[in-house]
Amino acid sequence: MITFLKRILGLGPTTNYKALLQQGAIIIDVRSKDEYNSGHIQNSLNIPVDALRLNLGKLKNKNQIIITCCASGMRSASAKSILKANGFSEVYNGGGWASLKSKL
Repeated sequence: MITFLKRILGLGPTTNYKALLQQGAIIIDVRSKDEYNSGHIQNSLNIPVDALRLNLGKLKNKNQIIITCCASGMRSASAKSILKANGFSEVYNGGGWASLKSKL
């Protein structure tokens, strides 16, 4: 419970997304195609969260660093859970794409 509250308030450990990209991370934007087309992070992949399970084959390396993002962080959290449950080892929830973009 305390960890959850710290995370919501931004008091927990921070993730250096820029460093993750330098290490070869990919960004998966899990918003709808229309949302993605209205603005997104350059070079991100668009795989809507509701189609993620069906498109896991597009992600060949389960050890690849993956950063998920969406509009607010809710769908990207779900995407992170889906990826982790399917054996992807290093997955980070980047939250809202606009916020994540400012951290890169």
